[in-house]
Amino acid sequence: MDLKFRRNPDYQSLREEMTPERAFMDRRHILTAAGFLGAGSILGALPACSEPQQTPAPVSAGAGGHPVPGAALKAKKTAYTVADQASIEDAFTGYCNFYEFGTGKEDPARYANLMNVSPWEITIEGETDAPGKLALKDLIDYSKLEERVYRHRCVEAWSMVVPWIGVPMADVIKKLKPKSTAKFVQFETYLNKKEMPGVNRPSLRWPYVEGLRLDEAMNELPLFAVGAYGKALAKQNGAPLRTVIPWKYGFKATKSIVKIRFLAEQPATSWNKANANEYGFYSNVNPNAPHPRWSQASERVIGGKGGFNEKRNTDMFNGYEKQVAALYAGMDLKKNY
Repeated sequence: MDLKFRRNPDYQSLREEMTPERAFMDRRHILTAAGFLGAGSILGALPACSEPQQTPAPVSAGAGGHPVPGAALKAKKTAYTVADQASIEDAFTGYCNFYEFGTGKEDPARYANLMNVSPWEITIEGETDAPGKLALKDLIDYSKLEERVYRHRCVEAWSMVVPWIGVPMADVIKKLKPKSTAKFVQFETYLNKKEMPGVNRPSLRWPYVEGLRLDEAMNELPLFAVGAYGKALAKQNGAPLRTVIPWKYGFKATKSIVKIRFLAEQPATSWNKANANEYGFYSNVNPNAPHPRWSQASERVIGGKGGFNEKRNTDMFNGYEKQVAALYAGMDLKKNY
């Protein structure tokens, strides 16, 4: 099926796609009253630094030797941060895209518990001197985890601020020994029809794949993330391993990674295959380049102090122009969208 002529279900108008503020608030109120959420998780609560301290989840490892979702993680604080307060954790875990579990914003949280994330193995292939399979604990050095607070910008014109936990992508790639012929790196998401009800719908061509130029991947900003908010990633957020590339739209990130492939030529990417007229290979955040069906000049902040009503102007490269602009020197950023 040629998806180019279909109205893509993920990119309906924001009014249709976004959970209404009243519904979100009512849901938080009901769950809090029932004892499922702490009072500090209600949308519009005090900044995280002012919230009551909670007892961290115990550090526990699954069959693969890596922390299970929700386990506490120790991470070094870094200078990678932003002035805005982090979005509340309930917004991060409850309002997200993971099409393998469905196209609705709450589908990932509803169905991701079906996915088994331990043991977990990543296949390394392509233009590399170190092909093979690695357990997650052998790919990621959990003794060197960092916390980085990054902006997250969705192509749908909403955003969050997330305290990610992971390791620099560049450090991992060096360990994987790409050959001099490798110019790109492609990431592939786990695929299991029994565990992922969304893959039974033709919304995308599965498995989900994304990619970067190798020099983009070696920039200081990208992370292989294994956690957020002080804990191992929830399944709906890409457990146990995902990429974070803060100057690009969120769909450029790959969740629940099972393959890392080094290539000499630019790789295919899922949304570009689905609709190349709207979703390019680079997908850098650019307020001056509107999506064909909506403006990218501003964004709605999810889970911040203003709830769903807070809006802000979108920054070039999502605010990371100083760190990444040189990667695209001389390129037409509207043509190379």
